[in-house]
Amino acid sequence: MLRLPFALMVSLRYLREGRMQTVLILAGVTAGVAVIIFLTTLISQLQASIIDKTLGSQAHIVLKAAQAVNRTTLPSDQTAAIIQPRAQRLRAIDQWSAVAQLVAQTPGVLAVSPMLSGAGFAARADASQPIAMMGIDSQAYQRIVRMEKYLKAGRFEVSGANAVIGVELAKDLGVTVGDKVRLVTMDGRNDLFSIAGIFDIGNRDLNRRWVFISVKVAQTLLDLPGGITQIDLRVADLFAAEAIARPLQAQTGLQVESWMQSNAQLLSALNSQSISNNLIRAFVTVIVAVGIASVLVVSVVQKRREIGILRAMGASPQRIMAVFLLQGGFYGLLGSALGSGLALGLLNFFSRITRNADGSVLVSPDLDMAVVLSACALALGVGLLAAALPARRAAKLDPVQAIRV
Repeated sequence: MLRLPFALMVSLRYLREGRMQTVLILAGVTAGVAVIIFLTTLISQLQASIIDKTLGSQAHIVLKAAQAVNRTTLPSDQTAAIIQPRAQRLRAIDQWSAVAQLVAQTPGVLAVSPMLSGAGFAARADASQPIAMMGIDSQAYQRIVRMEKYLKAGRFEVSGANAVIGVELAKDLGVTVGDKVRLVTMDGRNDLFSIAGIFDIGNRDLNRRWVFISVKVAQTLLDLPGGITQIDLRVADLFAAEAIARPLQAQTGLQVESWMQSNAQLLSALNSQSISNNLIRAFVTVIVAVGIASVLVVSVVQKRREIGILRAMGASPQRIMAVFLLQGGFYGLLGSALGSGLALGLLNFFSRITRNADGSVLVSPDLDMAVVLSACALALGVGLLAAALPARRAAKLDPVQAIRV
């Protein structure tokens, strides 16, 4: 016959005797762990989806030529100056090749892509639409934005007289892969291009405006021989983009903007979500701890006579303390297991009833083991800490006084 250690045997007996209390506390711990795992997984996946949709089609950091201004001096009796922007024209980055090499060597930068961008029109028969011509090196640019995954037709081929356009622009012009379209600059220069691919990046405005052509062709068409207007960067840590951008601005003297500046509202929303999740976790943890502690305190009061007898029979304070700590650990361990299963069920249910606009899965039902293990460790720690005060109280009971009560 299996003989259990003294503390474990007594703690299991107390749990059996207070079945209703045990079930209620286990239900509370299970619900707490499930809420923590479910909300943490849900929010992290939603944040990852939002970041991917927002930043998947743009560079993490963009370097542009510093904005130049004209100064108009007022009459001699006035000392103020009016600062006016120059007329709109493309400004190339001086010695852009050296700048690109410099930023490529910056710690945290994964990829660098030069780009030449200018306004113009796309024309086909009687249809004409305003566009942004994007002169790129296709290999370098795809290390910044993985355009292949956004293609709906054709291929991402921008060499020679090939162009890649968005689905909205293709609809507006009534064209498809293989058709010809004429690109016209604001200065009237134009050239005929063959549509090699059509993309959909999930943004109607960009799908209607962006037209990708080769950087060499763009330099000729936009009358900027050998020049580029911006350098796009991709960084390893999204949330370190601003910390990387500031030193680059000081080193290069260029206008440097990170996604954290251009998407300040998105960043604020993500921070608010994280704070809300942490507050919920904290409240749930406190509620679970109070529940376990209150039940064990009541158990100590109810078992005073039994504890006194055990002490009189030679049970040490450490053993008595271990009895109640084991109960707290039991609540934490079993509640963690049940809560993880409940969280998995909730995620499966949620993934079935929610979908993206295109019908794809919004939330994956897969559990992140790091989240599960951290939630289980938290539940176990809370169970032991919540049991510590009642355990100390039980261990300090005077056996004579406890038996007389």
